[in-house]
Amino acid sequence: MKSLIYILITALLLGACSSEPHYVVKGKIEGADSVTFYLQKRDASRLVNIDSALAVRGSFKMKGFIEFPEMVMLFAKDTRMRTTFYLENSEITITGTLDSLFNATVTGSKTQDEYNSFIESNKPLTEKYTSIYNEYQIAAQKKDFEKVAELEKQAEAVQKEMNTLQKDFIKSNTASYFSPFLLQSLSYEMDAVEIESYITEMDTSMLRLPVIKDLTNRITVMKAVSVGKKAPDFTMNDVEGNPVTLSSKIGPKFLLIDFWAAWCSPCRQENPNVVKIYKEFNKKGFDVLGVSLDRTREEWVKAIADDKLTWTHVSDLQYWNNAAAKVYAVNAIPANFVLDENGIIIARNLRGEDLYNKVKEVLSSK
Repeated sequence: MKSLIYILITALLLGACSSEPHYVVKGKIEGADSVTFYLQKRDASRLVNIDSALAVRGSFKMKGFIEFPEMVMLFAKDTRMRTTFYLENSEITITGTLDSLFNATVTGSKTQDEYNSFIESNKPLTEKYTSIYNEYQIAAQKKDFEKVAELEKQAEAVQKEMNTLQKDFIKSNTASYFSPFLLQSLSYEMDAVEIESYITEMDTSMLRLPVIKDLTNRITVMKAVSVGKKAPDFTMNDVEGNPVTLSSKIGPKFLLIDFWAAWCSPCRQENPNVVKIYKEFNKKGFDVLGVSLDRTREEWVKAIADDKLTWTHVSDLQYWNNAAAKVYAVNAIPANFVLDENGIIIARNLRGEDLYNKVKEVLSSK
């Protein structure tokens, strides 16, 4: 009797263990006999292996645990064949052929299904945007600048539609593990209040995700450099290696902090507008401090000369790790901050005509 009770208890314990959350990835890939497959995920800026299995006549199986659903990559060793999907603690099946692994069918992942649903709903706009882009390339090659301008407006309109679709998905799928990553991609064009409003509406289970923690930290930094706040001071070297403080450039003039880089095409396209405004209003009380996210002094200095940027320039040549960019929550360039004579931020990310009108408005009120 004792041995029978022991067997029953052991069976119950084993059953309890097997019921713990885990993933099972079953693969059936034609043409992949004796091929080793790896699962990888992105950790910061590098890919790390999280699992592997040898396929026998195209079949393989991986089993493990993942803390929360996230995008991973399955790739075949010694080939360039790979596919991506959302891995989560469920039974997931991947079927396809080795020579077109990117087209493999993935079933059994709820998050992957949500991702697929979004991609499908976004497909008409994606195709429309691609068509406009192809026309834009042709027009640019022909130097048909009127057509280029028209297509830029069309592309911008489609981009706005795509952004609205993405935001609607997040609002309607607050418990989807895909939503936080969608929010992250949108956050570069949002202010702190808007990002925070989306996070507040999300299911509480999302708050533990690293991407949400990163966005929450970003919100804190963004609020510190929002309109109405005193601009944080920083010190950085100019092109001659001399330290320049932001505070030394504040007052009595109205100041634009302009984040840019030689390698940034949109920045170079915007530079003529800033040059025009600087020439017209510099003697009336407008100044610019250029902060470069370049990597080499040579490229930086050449771009300054080529674009005729005659104001003060600083950089630590640390690319996206630029110290001032981090303080000002700059994750995309061009980016700028408009300061009054007291160093208070009165506007941000104004370009072209909008920047011109703001400078004119402020100086007219003096």
